[in-house]
Amino acid sequence: MSLTFTRLRLMGAALTAFLPVAASFCVTSAMADPYSLPIASSGPVNLPPVADDGTIAARQLAAQVGLPQFTASSWRPGLLRHVVMFRYKPGTTNAMRAEITSRFLRLVQDSRRPDGSHPVRSIEMGVQNSGEGVDAGLQQAFIVTFASEGDRNFYVGKPVVMDPAWFDPAHEAFKEFAGPSLEKVVVFDFNALASASLEPTSRKANTRTRR
Repeated sequence: MSLTFTRLRLMGAALTAFLPVAASFCVTSAMADPYSLPIASSGPVNLPPVADDGTIAARQLAAQVGLPQFTASSWRPGLLRHVVMFRYKPGTTNAMRAEITSRFLRLVQDSRRPDGSHPVRSIEMGVQNSGEGVDAGLQQAFIVTFASEGDRNFYVGKPVVMDPAWFDPAHEAFKEFAGPSLEKVVVFDFNALASASLEPTSRKANTRTRR
């Protein structure tokens, strides 16, 4: 865990141009109460109407296989990226942006299942610096990595999983905290189906076997 926080402190230096506050603030000042939304054991499930085809299809799949399986860490294993991009509302202070950033990064440890296991493998963060002019006004991005679709499903929760017995209360608390400050949110999930690298596979293998 100390290595993780060391990396986050180094990342803080890149934030200073976007969030002019102390770099360590993004790691140490979070005051979120990730368990303010208790995990319920039972209760009615109210599904608000949705128009998005992806949400409808995901809900239908969850209903077909059942939420225990749909949110299990063993459900559809494989590397999955969850990309989240923000545009803040005008007037959002730098201190609030820094607090939102800090709370998001801390989900890597705050997000957990009832048995104490962590569905999130890693979270990366960066601010928009492209000069291509196609950023749609988005200002900040996070990449959350999971080891399975089940871990992603448990972490994301609403609007697919509506029963609080089967979604992450820490992530839900974060969404309620950050939502009022966000003008636009874009989410794009994908399974890592292919990759390319300039480093030869043989060199990687040799590196691993050397002592």
